[in-house]
Amino acid sequence: MPDEKQPRARGVDRVIEIFHQLHVARQPMAIRDLITATGSPRSSIYELVNILSEAGWLELTADGQVFFGREMHYYGADYMAHNDLIRRAHQMMVAIVARHGETVQLCMLEGNKYSVVLSESSSVHPFKISSDIGVRVPIPWTASGRLLLSDWRDDAILALIPPQDFRLSNGREIDRQAFLDDVHRAGRQGYFVTEGLSESFTCCMAAPIRSRSGQMVAAFCFMVSRDTAEERRQMLLAELMETARRLSDF
Repeated sequence: MPDEKQPRARGVDRVIEIFHQLHVARQPMAIRDLITATGSPRSSIYELVNILSEAGWLELTADGQVFFGREMHYYGADYMAHNDLIRRAHQMMVAIVARHGETVQLCMLEGNKYSVVLSESSSVHPFKISSDIGVRVPIPWTASGRLLLSDWRDDAILALIPPQDFRLSNGREIDRQAFLDDVHRAGRQGYFVTEGLSESFTCCMAAPIRSRSGQMVAAFCFMVSRDTAEERRQMLLAELMETARRLSDF
């Protein structure tokens, strides 16, 4: 029996890896590139692509490239409709962007990283940022990361975060004690703001979303330009904290 399950487990792992590589690429991939990226046998990838295409989980473009299929969209829509926090947050984000024309995001921890779960940007003033939906980002790089750990002990925080994640993309090293101090300050004041941390031109404002039991579950944040006037910053921060408070009542 164990010998029969092992190939099945490998097949599941390969399906997961195919989906992961397509998500990282965020565009259709040639099957040869998918084989290289996954490191799986050619025959296995071709077989899985055929099976998943028949099921509607993947689609083949006119030139033979592979990407997510329509069924995946249906599953995502089902998840958004079922998850109360995601559904309510999306509705509020759309309204906020319409009022203020700024990029707003919902972020959560994902293992030893954090990821953007939802993101809405203004079509009039689009704001280019490096953290796309579902991309795992080092926790120390953002205001959201500091808030999401504000209930944690110092030793647990340092055990969670890989040492290399304290190095920013520009090569600058984040001092660990300074980071821990930021985490504690975020918890005390109930919000956090960073400037020019992961992006030199970005100001990130984040406020906490908590469950009914008080557990930190997500962070709600604005991504704005560093040249945003102080009066506007304070207005946006007040709206951010009020929206996060309302979302905490789910």
